[in-house]
Parts: sequence; C-alpha cells; structure tokens
Amino acid sequence: MCFFLYFGTLLNMKNIQLLGLLLVVTGSFLPLVHVPVIGNWNYWKLDHYLAIACWIFAACAVFGIVNNSIRIVRFFGVLLILLFIFTLIAVKMQSLEYFSFLPFKSWREAFAGVVKLKWGWAVEFLGAFLMVFAGNNKKVNKRTQI
Repeated sequence: MCFFLYFGTLLNMKNIQLLGLLLVVTGSFLPLVHVPVIGNWNYWKLDHYLAIACWIFAACAVFGIVNNSIRIVRFFGVLLILLFIFTLIAVKMQSLEYFSFLPFKSWREAFAGVVKLKWGWAVEFLGAFLMVFAGNNKKVNKRTQI
C-alpha cells in the first residue's frame, strides 16, 4: 500500500508533462518512416527544419514546465501535435511527388505506398498528448472549502 501512495505522489502533473516531453524528444530519434531501399528515417533525416522546430517547441515546453505554467505547456504541446500532423501530410505528399515521373496515377500511388510509417510516430504523439492532457493539480484549501 505504501508503494502505491509513493508512486501516486511521483506521478504528479509536472512529472507527467516531463515524461511527455522526454517521449517527444526521444521519439524524434526513433524510426518514423521506412523507405524500402534507403532504410529508416528519423525526424532529422526527414527534414532538418522540422526537427529543429520540434526541438524548439520542446525547449519552450520545458520553460513552461519549469515555471509551472500549464497554459504554456499545453500551447506548445498542441503546436507539436500540429507539427506532427503537418509532417505526416508532407511525407505523404512528398512520396507522391517523388514518383511523379510515372505515367499513371495508380502506379504513383502504388509506389508511394511502399513508404511506410514506423512506430516512432506513436511515441511522438503519446508524448505530445501527455503534455496537453496532463491533469490540473488544483489543490483546494480544505479550511476555506464549505
């Protein structure tokens, strides 16, 4: 019983947000896209500017976590989610564009389909959602509560 009480105090809002931030940063180094001949790509291999934007948003979220500002952390968590969605759309569009030399649209879509998303995206999104949905730890003073 004592273990569960100790574990519950460890999992306060700030620690959950730090865990989400850690997942976002480590997720950027995990395989995100698999290209058949080339191999797995992480965020840095996908696009340098998107990787830098991801890390800048994560650094700004650290500022919010350190200063106990839930609004800042949630704002940058939402920005990270939007960045990840934008990146997924850009990967799909770029893979279609890469095979634009093929004469038929069905061929382009078939060849673009060989570019597969990997498990790193689940880590990225899980971390961002943890940052956004970490619960409020509003402590009410019991003496003033009626």
